[in-house]
Amino acid sequence: MDLLDTSHNVLLVAMSCLVALVAGFTGLSMTRDLAAKPVFHKKASVSLAAVALGGGIWAMHFVAMLGLQMPVLFYYDAAITLVSALVAILIVGAALILLHFTGRSRLTIAMAGGLVGVGILAMHYIGMAGLELCRAVYTPAGVILSSVAAIALCMLAFGIAYGQRTNRHIVLGTICFAAAVCSVHFLAMAGTRFAAVPSSAEFGPLMSNETLALGVIFFSFIMFGACLWVSVTYLPAPKHQDAAPAASPAPEAAQPLLQIPCERDGGKVFISAEDVLFVRADGHYTQVYTEKDRLFCVWPVTEAAKRLLPAGFLQTHRSYLVNPQRVARFERTKDKGRCLFDGDELPPAPVSRSKLRTIQDALASQAGAVRAT
Repeated sequence: MDLLDTSHNVLLVAMSCLVALVAGFTGLSMTRDLAAKPVFHKKASVSLAAVALGGGIWAMHFVAMLGLQMPVLFYYDAAITLVSALVAILIVGAALILLHFTGRSRLTIAMAGGLVGVGILAMHYIGMAGLELCRAVYTPAGVILSSVAAIALCMLAFGIAYGQRTNRHIVLGTICFAAAVCSVHFLAMAGTRFAAVPSSAEFGPLMSNETLALGVIFFSFIMFGACLWVSVTYLPAPKHQDAAPAASPAPEAAQPLLQIPCERDGGKVFISAEDVLFVRADGHYTQVYTEKDRLFCVWPVTEAAKRLLPAGFLQTHRSYLVNPQRVARFERTKDKGRCLFDGDELPPAPVSRSKLRTIQDALASQAGAVRAT
């Protein structure tokens, strides 16, 4: 069997790496801050992120393949090429569902990363199976190295991007994701040789490099546009300077009340912050207490603190946020305390030693303001 000499266009190789970076950044950014979103919004964001990540894996592969130069004419089977894209999108979608619709832990993050690595491998080798008039000949070293790189780097990428959902971690996760996609392709290609075959055995219609290039350019254009769209959320908010001072500030009553997304009897409800007595951490989620109900909330306690502390709530303990306006009385026992509420069978909210003085002063100030009113 005569093997063909191959080379690569350096510019297209660089472009393929850029496509992988853009796809990773777009997909990982689309899934930020989904915990507080309605279920439909969450499903739509996860679907778009799966298309961005899975489609980006596919686009990176075929941009690099457009740069592959061989001394024979070769084509692609359009049906197999389409299957390779859909497989990547579906497998990435399954990983994102695991992350956003189940309890997130180190294990689920690692499983999701490994699943995306499998998706990259599946996409690569299915895509290579679509070659016509030439055949890929693999070496064990290339298959093993690309497989290890795919799974290990994807687990690292998702571990970083989902360990903490900050801008810095998402950018670092993007770099690891792009490294995973590019490593799989080029490590596998380094261990792959090509042999010409006299005829094609099409599963679907044949597609030339020119036709493939049009499809890849179109998808890449959409992805770069999506990247610009999500990039807006990373820009600092502009500071507006009015030419003239406002006549008078808007009355406090005109400000929209903060609504907390909760679940009741399998359905979503929104509870006004002023009706909440306190919020208690419950693993990766929280429990919201009103006078009559205890409701499940998808916010982690860190997200609840970010939204409720500016609204006047007090953090009495690392796991508790209290509405001071609903505290009936405060009790202190030695170096700890607790806030009590009016209502049947409502548990008290503990006050940790480090926050004791702060909470006492805040509640005293609140009581003084009520008396002055």
